[in-house]
Amino acid sequence: MYRIGFDIGSTTIKAVVLNEDNEIMYRSYERHKAQVRQKALDKLIELRKYTQEPFTFAISGSGAIGLSEMAGLPFVQEVFASAMATKKLYPETDCAIELGGEDAKILFFKGSIEQRMNSQCAGGTGAFIDQMAQLLNMSLEEMNEASLHYHRIYPIASRCGVFAKSDIQPLINQGVAKSDLCASIFQAVVGQTVTSLAQGHKIEGNILFLGGPLYFLSGLRDRFQETLHLSDDQINCPDTAIHYVALGTALCADKTYTRDELEKILSDAVHAPMEMSESEPLFESEADYEAFKKRHQSHDAKYGDLATYTGKAYLGIDSGSTTTKLALIGESGEILYDSYSSNKGNPLDVVLADLKQIYKTNPDIRIYGAYATGYGEELMRHAFHLDGGVVETLAHYTAAKTFNPDVDYILDIGGQDIKCFKIRDGHIDDIVLNEACSSGCGSFIETFANSLGYDSKTFAKLGLKAKHPVDLGTRCTVFMNSGVKQAQKNGATVEDISAGLCRSVVRNALYKVIRTRNKNEIGKHIVVQGGTFQNDAVLRSFEQELGYNVIRPSIAHLMGAYGAALYAQKLHRTPSAILNAEELDHFSHTSESRACDLCTNHCALTINTFSDGSRLIAGNKCERPLKLNKAEVELPDMYKIKMAMLQKVRTKYKHKNKIGMPLVLNNYDLMPFWGQFFDSLGYQVIWSLPSTLKTYQLGQQTIPSDTACFPAKVTHGHIQQLLNYHLDTIFYPCMTYNVDENLGDNHYNCPIVAYYPQVIQNNMDLGDTKFVSPFLSFDDEKKFIQAIQIHFEKAGISFKKKDIKIALHAGINAYNEFMYELHIKHNELVEFARKNHYPIVVLCGRPYHLDPLINHQINQLLTQLGFVVVSEESVPEQEPHPTNVLNQWTYHARLYQAAHYVCENPDMHLVQLVSFGCGLDAVTTDEVKSILKSADKFYTQIKIDEVDNLGAVRIRLRSLKGAIEEKAEKGA
Repeated sequence: MYRIGFDIGSTTIKAVVLNEDNEIMYRSYERHKAQVRQKALDKLIELRKYTQEPFTFAISGSGAIGLSEMAGLPFVQEVFASAMATKKLYPETDCAIELGGEDAKILFFKGSIEQRMNSQCAGGTGAFIDQMAQLLNMSLEEMNEASLHYHRIYPIASRCGVFAKSDIQPLINQGVAKSDLCASIFQAVVGQTVTSLAQGHKIEGNILFLGGPLYFLSGLRDRFQETLHLSDDQINCPDTAIHYVALGTALCADKTYTRDELEKILSDAVHAPMEMSESEPLFESEADYEAFKKRHQSHDAKYGDLATYTGKAYLGIDSGSTTTKLALIGESGEILYDSYSSNKGNPLDVVLADLKQIYKTNPDIRIYGAYATGYGEELMRHAFHLDGGVVETLAHYTAAKTFNPDVDYILDIGGQDIKCFKIRDGHIDDIVLNEACSSGCGSFIETFANSLGYDSKTFAKLGLKAKHPVDLGTRCTVFMNSGVKQAQKNGATVEDISAGLCRSVVRNALYKVIRTRNKNEIGKHIVVQGGTFQNDAVLRSFEQELGYNVIRPSIAHLMGAYGAALYAQKLHRTPSAILNAEELDHFSHTSESRACDLCTNHCALTINTFSDGSRLIAGNKCERPLKLNKAEVELPDMYKIKMAMLQKVRTKYKHKNKIGMPLVLNNYDLMPFWGQFFDSLGYQVIWSLPSTLKTYQLGQQTIPSDTACFPAKVTHGHIQQLLNYHLDTIFYPCMTYNVDENLGDNHYNCPIVAYYPQVIQNNMDLGDTKFVSPFLSFDDEKKFIQAIQIHFEKAGISFKKKDIKIALHAGINAYNEFMYELHIKHNELVEFARKNHYPIVVLCGRPYHLDPLINHQINQLLTQLGFVVVSEESVPEQEPHPTNVLNQWTYHARLYQAAHYVCENPDMHLVQLVSFGCGLDAVTTDEVKSILKSADKFYTQIKIDEVDNLGAVRIRLRSLKGAIEEKAEKGA
């Protein structure tokens, strides 16, 4: 009897027919374009000539679940199907890795079968790679070939395409070679599989590669092989890799059908009615839409004729995340030339073509100022010798004021960025930027449009005609992808999906990025801008959601460039240094990647060289590669000072007996205590070194959960580093409570900090090394001494109680002396700043944000911008302040005290570092913001993770600096 198996995934349908000897008689791999039921029926009809009746039949895959439930067809769980095929065909397999369109699975066969499968996140799958190929303007074949010739791997997040775009776009703007980007993207997929999917289970032995991405992309297989240290004999990617689940499903099929019987079942399913969630239409009638258009046409910009213009001209270039915008204006602000183009992986080519067109149209044009803004600002300035740059937020505000001088709120939605500015008393009062999620951005709609075979403009227009927009809620791109496909399966029209997506963009922007509670929080005079608002469906959705009208300038998509041009007009009075027509004809650009060895950061530099011999070095976190004037003052930085103080603690004590401790989490706070404590007991603490990317990778395969914050994840690498030292004993205690600083209602450590030693103990192979991990508290001296004695005795180390007591008091004294010295240093830095008229930033976070890998040297970025940097724990002691929340965490109490301290000092500002995955900071951010608002202070929050590209961070901090300067000018 023949067996038929269908694997209906998120994007494709795979079919396999086996004969009675389990030989493959037919196999296919096709995209179903969301027409799951019809495609299944068509496929079955096609198989008439390949099968004999009766036959057994079953289906599998994420796209088959609804069909199975509705039509009563036998369903085989895809992991079970893969396991069945592997046991039958490749019994020597230890681990199978399967990557599909939106699904990713790992099967471990050693011992009992274990499975790991992604839930709703498509990071590290085919959909993710497709998005990246689109961003680079390359086919998958071109990506694969380029990846084989890489020179350097850059860290790129792969949790979803949104994060990755945020990391890749600045690298594109820096001129990084596409071969390096392609290999880095594939490496990101490997990282996602190893950390998020394997969840601490080591991938080793004989590996089976399955699924389309691994089958078609040899460069991706190479990244897996190199990362996992696999020999050629250990890996196998069979020619059935893309049909593997369908093959396993066919092997599992045991329900018998005739051809007519099964075709009728599928035909009935095709014609069955469907249910879907709907919402009100965007426009009730054509007349309603015409009135809407007429209202917004009243905000048109003025235009002039470039060919005949004879006055001074000013140029603005906005090099954004996915597009490049250019505006040339005249002396009266009229637009002489504008351009809005996709970067297509090379923004320099876009601007080069525009500048040539300007000179061609008017060879005598006199440009008196040229400014750049956006992610690619530095690249544009150096490449074309522009006169300066302006941070995006100020460029957009400058443009918005020309359309509404009373503007009190600006919402800019670009390709993958959302910028929200609240204006108060004529200056930017509050700035909100999306940290990493672009589900409320233009690329979100563009991605769906392209997947359905439309360009974004055509797709957007379809939404205007929708009668029953699909209610897709407010979710991230990955979740929405599943929702859109389900709506398609339920019979929703393209028009309904387009309108539903536009409404979701608005709701995501309002409720996920701005986190508004009611419309009164936003403002009364709202200007919306950015390419996404060129979409009338998005604009209408926004007005419907708010319940009142807003202003959209006709050049909403060009506002950054227009604002930069206005800035050039305001600040520049002499002819611009921009390249002339002849120089543009000889313009060329090359880039090379190089690791910097001038300090311990080992930054991945991109060295751009232009035709005139000038260079731009990008990717540096300090000024050394730029070889600037050594006479320039290096501003004081408490983060550097504290790191140097901890280095003294590391090298201060010398003993023959050694105990290892990881320099992670709360140990960044307690290092002085433990160093002195064990010195008093005759032991030297061997601390792990400050984190690097290699440190993280050392323990990557033992991380059991991707939901933990990055500071916790990197702990695994520190423990592995200590294990590699072959020490007899590693000490890493659990501490529910921190030192009581009498600042709050209690003094807990957060659960991750308190109990992560338990995670280490249960998920890492510690070998013969003794792992001492007692539960300790400074609040109970007797229990502290007892726990130390008992647990070290189990490790074969004997301490007397009186010696432990002496050591405890010595450690507490050392800790107090260390904190006192921090306060002294703090006062010295404040005195220096005030004497030399530098603004001060209290860079707040947790003690472990001192780690250079975790903070990505944001402290150095601040000093480069002209701030003196101090930290929250260095703030001098003060009386506790009341809070609006339960103040029970030591590190939180320090944050709140620092916020109050900033409020009391006019020359101080606060920047809060928050790690992705820190649930507790959902509380602290609102409280710190509230405290600062009470004193009319800016609140700046920066979310950080393992990816260290600081493009968005630089924009945020420059915006803060600009807002501070503008506020000072207004005050003066």
